[in-house]
Amino acid sequence: MRISALPLTVFAGFLLGAPALQAQAPDPQIARGEYLARAGDCGACHREPEAGGPAYAGGYAIASPMGDIVAPNITPSKTAGIGNWSFADFDRAMRKGERPDGAKLYPAMPYTDYQGLTDGDMHALYAYFMKGVAPADNVPAKTKLPFPFNLRFIMGPWNWMFRSDKPFKATEGLNQQAQRGQYLVETLGHCGSCHTPRNLLMAEKGDQALSGGEIGGWHAPNITSDPVSGVGGWSQDEIVTYLRNGHVPGKGVAAGGMGEAVEHSLRHLSQDDLAAIAAYLKAGKPIRDPRETRPAFGWTGRGPLPVSAYEVGDKQDQAALANSSTTDGATLYADACGACHQLNAKGTKDGFYPSLANSTATGAINPSNLIMTILTGVNREGADGHAFMPAFAADLNDAQVAAVANHVLTRFGRPDTKVTAAMVAEARQGGAKPLLLKIMPWLFVAGAVILVLIAAGVIRRRGAAARRSGATV
Repeated sequence: MRISALPLTVFAGFLLGAPALQAQAPDPQIARGEYLARAGDCGACHREPEAGGPAYAGGYAIASPMGDIVAPNITPSKTAGIGNWSFADFDRAMRKGERPDGAKLYPAMPYTDYQGLTDGDMHALYAYFMKGVAPADNVPAKTKLPFPFNLRFIMGPWNWMFRSDKPFKATEGLNQQAQRGQYLVETLGHCGSCHTPRNLLMAEKGDQALSGGEIGGWHAPNITSDPVSGVGGWSQDEIVTYLRNGHVPGKGVAAGGMGEAVEHSLRHLSQDDLAAIAAYLKAGKPIRDPRETRPAFGWTGRGPLPVSAYEVGDKQDQAALANSSTTDGATLYADACGACHQLNAKGTKDGFYPSLANSTATGAINPSNLIMTILTGVNREGADGHAFMPAFAADLNDAQVAAVANHVLTRFGRPDTKVTAAMVAEARQGGAKPLLLKIMPWLFVAGAVILVLIAAGVIRRRGAAARRSGATV
């Protein structure tokens, strides 16, 4: 019987090609690590200052109250990155905040949260950064903080006081979905890094977790389950939509650091994980600010002025605004905001330009986010597309920003919230300085006085001892 050569050829080709096909199959451990790196928002910090550079090559300056902290290169480059790190090195940096050379990391790297990662997730992250990321030999600038914060060893006592070595443990009583959400919020997502207030030594206040914090001039709002101060008045679906797209009509818009979190991390998460985060936020401990009586999204102001009151002139461009000296809020609003948000502040019907009423930015008791949005604008990629608002920091002076903010608050938001030019000036500088920085000069003076007193005491005792010795000779 004659056997056709074609089936044998195909079979042989399959056998020879099988190893190649197997080699091309994605490693599930690396794919998992990539997803976890997204969930951990690693790319938001460990990126180049300019868009389009190699992933995780570092160089981006992270604003902190103590100064800019430059994110390092975490690609597998053996000359500029972490290519020579063992898993133990990687694990120690992630959980303990220590480099292989023993130097301490600053808690801008949220190792106090990553400490709770499971061993499986840590191994997946290591596999991804070693095998799934392209090496880049970019050497970022070194972090140069002022004295004494440039002394990394001072993080040792800080870690002893505030870093926990306990593994993550879900709160009793939560269902499985909310437990997954708690893990994402408290470890990978490190939401408390921004949304939790800090104590004198800049550690998170655990008893006030997720009740709101200040960062770089922005206010990271209360995201506890409280229906007035937190997100208790949001539906679970609204929270999911906000995390994925960066906006929810009638609730709020993500900008600043939250906009970056949406762009680099949250919009890439699975529907199940977003729902888990929302479930946990809705089920967690509620914390209320006693000054607040209704949700921030519940304010609508006094309504717009008559159209005739808005002096819409020929200043409908930023160059003209920059040359304008008016501090009339209505005029500035008409010229700078009205074309997009409309004079009645209802925005566009398709929601591309959002309403300024029923918004967390205009109804908050803290106007920081409204000020910062005017100064820095919005430039965010969400799952449903790009959102953009121009920045007016270079076009409006402090008094003008305050005037337009107060017009928006009075007419479309919380009327009793007021903005001053001094508040705007402070926001331009990255927000109010923490108490630690304010008292640091006095701590130096006190330390110097103590050293002088100690030195004087030593000299006095030595002198007295010398006199006694001379008297007995």
